[in-house]
Amino acid sequence: MRPNSQDYSQPMTAASANGPAATPQAITVHEHSRVLEVAFSDGATFRIPFELMRVYSPSAQVQGHGPGQEVLQTGKCEVTLVALEPVGHYALRPVFSDGHDSGLFTWAYLYELGRDQDALMRQYEHRLAEAGLERDAPMPVRASGEGCSSH
Repeated sequence: MRPNSQDYSQPMTAASANGPAATPQAITVHEHSRVLEVAFSDGATFRIPFELMRVYSPSAQVQGHGPGQEVLQTGKCEVTLVALEPVGHYALRPVFSDGHDSGLFTWAYLYELGRDQDALMRQYEHRLAEAGLERDAPMPVRASGEGCSSH
């Protein structure tokens, strides 16, 4: 499915036991501002930047296969969504413009990203600073060549 506005007329099934029971009621892709807007059943609505989704993708390519194996992502400031595919009644699989498509974003994980996005962005910027990197630095393997402005 191409990114677009999508309303869910029926609530999705409950999130994982560790996450909130809130489920998405509406999901809107804002291509120009590069954010995914998710309205949850508990009344919370979050505008999650694509960059944040990409650098915190739950995939093994980003998170590794265990603690300490995370791969610090750079050059994702201008990343967009090429597609957004539902996975059952519990998750979305975004396809990003840099080719990344292996992360499954559960409802609970999207809620966490939305709720904690300011702290997560600060943590990301801190990790970049510790590594001596800038947000718009190209990834060693796949350089996007795109710059970014601050968050």
